[in-house]
Amino acid sequence: MVEAKDIKKIGLIAGNGKFPIFLSQIAKAQNIDIVTIAINGEATPELAKCATRIHWVDLGQGGKLIEILKNEGIKHVVMAGKIKKITIFKQTFKMDKTTRAILKGVIDRKDDTLLKAAEKKLKSEGIELIGSMELLKSLLAKKGLYTRRDVTPSEKEDIYFGFEIAKAMGGLDIGQTVVIKDKAVIAVEAIEGTDETIIRAGNFTPGAVVVKVSKPKQDMRFDVPTIGVNTIKAMEKSGAVVLAIEADKTLIIEKDIMIAEADKAGICIVAI
Repeated sequence: MVEAKDIKKIGLIAGNGKFPIFLSQIAKAQNIDIVTIAINGEATPELAKCATRIHWVDLGQGGKLIEILKNEGIKHVVMAGKIKKITIFKQTFKMDKTTRAILKGVIDRKDDTLLKAAEKKLKSEGIELIGSMELLKSLLAKKGLYTRRDVTPSEKEDIYFGFEIAKAMGGLDIGQTVVIKDKAVIAVEAIEGTDETIIRAGNFTPGAVVVKVSKPKQDMRFDVPTIGVNTIKAMEKSGAVVLAIEADKTLIIEKDIMIAEADKAGICIVAI
């Protein structure tokens, strides 16, 4: 497998959130020529500031995306930022024949199934999908307490209770986040994503514990568990008080700002 030190030029297929921006900035700092393929309606225009070149495509334009990569001479690509699953199900976009061919062969619409189908197509075109972790290892959470507030004994029990449940969910490719209170499952992540799951849990009870983990067989090329300031803001909104993440498997975006926000709100962040 190719290593970051050997990469001089890379393609970035960018979805929503700040993750693609951080990836672009770090790649640029490592003198990597980064060509961004940004998904309309998902990716932020800010990506243009840190990309060598940026191309905008609509969701469903698989053929155009591959054509751009080939014309740019891209041999390696990374994926960063999610595409809202609800957008895929509403299907308010048009699919070209390449995208239709990719989807025709899938047995279900799980995240891993769809992404592996896309990877297979890219590989057939001579383009290798690599993991963003090759560039972002410095952002991985290390084991320990990140905030002034520590967990209580009962919250620690909720963390380990939730960890097992979240791992089981991840194994089924349902979601990677659960919200727990007094060893009861308040909410599980599904199509809506982590932040909306946390906010939904606030409709039932304050003072909950949020647990986010990687899938048991997580392919880090496709999806890396990520937290940031928005995660903490969702917790503030819902009244959740503890965020437990998996060490060495979770990316922390804007760590210093996130920790300051958590400390201000009296929220505990711990990596286990």
